Amino acid sequence: MKEIFNRRSIRKFKDQAVEPEKIELMLKAAMQAPSAANQQPWEFIVVQEKENLLKLSQASPYARPVEGSGVTFLVMANADILRVPTAWEEDLGAATQNLLLEAVHLGLGGVWLGVATADSVVESVRKLYNLPENIKPYALIAVGYPDGQQNEFVDRYNKDRVHYEKWS
Repeated sequence: MKEIFNRRSIRKFKDQAVEPEKIELMLKAAMQAPSAANQQPWEFIVVQEKENLLKLSQASPYARPVEGSGVTFLVMANADILRVPTAWEEDLGAATQNLLLEAVHLGLGGVWLGVATADSVVESVRKLYNLPENIKPYALIAVGYPDGQQNEFVDRYNKDRVHYEKWS
């Protein structure tokens, strides 16, 4: 459980590659996520080459951390396999969170960068990777070895946000 409490958005990374076995473990963690009707709609593009990270970092004004990452995951949904078409974003949110928690477990840091939140970013990513219409870009997850920032506990619990049995 310490990964849940310690995870922070890490935006600055050391110039160090992320090992292939760690990349695979993060992908495995992502694919263990729950999904509506077990549809498992996720697809991933793994980006590691510096030139490609630079291009991807320009897909959104908020994607700058991608350029310095050791690896960035483009998380997408395959619309052709959706049994519950309205739930793909929740499915990918769970997969994304699992990936980020595994990154912390492996001594890495990461940051979740929205793609589906802006049509212009969706189109930019779609064009960059020549994605077919059935593939829905969702998020970028930049991951690497933290440079300066650390995953460490910050207490965010707020009892005033908890309501029992009714709105109070």
